[in-house]
Amino acid sequence: MVKRQDVSTAKPLLIQVPETTKIALENNMVRVSGPKGELTQVVSKDILVTLEDGKIVITRKTDNKAAKALHGLTRALLQNAIAGVTEGFKKTLELSGVGYRAAVSGDELTLSVGFSHPVKFKAPGGITFAVAENKITLSGMDKHLVGQIAHTIRSVRPPEPYKGKGIKYEGEKIRRKAGKAAAKAAGGVK
Repeated sequence: MVKRQDVSTAKPLLIQVPETTKIALENNMVRVSGPKGELTQVVSKDILVTLEDGKIVITRKTDNKAAKALHGLTRALLQNAIAGVTEGFKKTLELSGVGYRAAVSGDELTLSVGFSHPVKFKAPGGITFAVAENKITLSGMDKHLVGQIAHTIRSVRPPEPYKGKGIKYEGEKIRRKAGKAAAKAAGGVK
């Protein structure tokens, strides 16, 4: 029996590269450098990345399930790397609660969120903190790292459903609960 070689019939995905960004292809690694810094992205062996006429062309070598899954993912990761080194990414967190405060000194964020002690975070490389009016702004060029650090800070004191106190993302809607007094007035709790 002759084994059929998989050949991809998928349309290649394209990314326009800005003039301020430089792309270097080395084996299975793509190095993206721009005004904000440099990021590298490892590419699967099932995916082929080439540079043609100021565009990154992403094609898959085979049509197997893993290659199909990685095709769009690789394009998104490379697009995020290009956006990160040119503009950067930001996440904003809001503090809500009596006495909840945040302060930045150097590269360290200090949170006072109702514990007996302040909670401190040291900024990893490439991340900067800014605090203004109970809003914490994280910025950096790596989208994944900015989101991960924002999640870690939020998990210190996630918003609770009764009064809404805690740390939440900007624009996040907190689903509020009525509480025992309101439920008792409505005839629910005895």
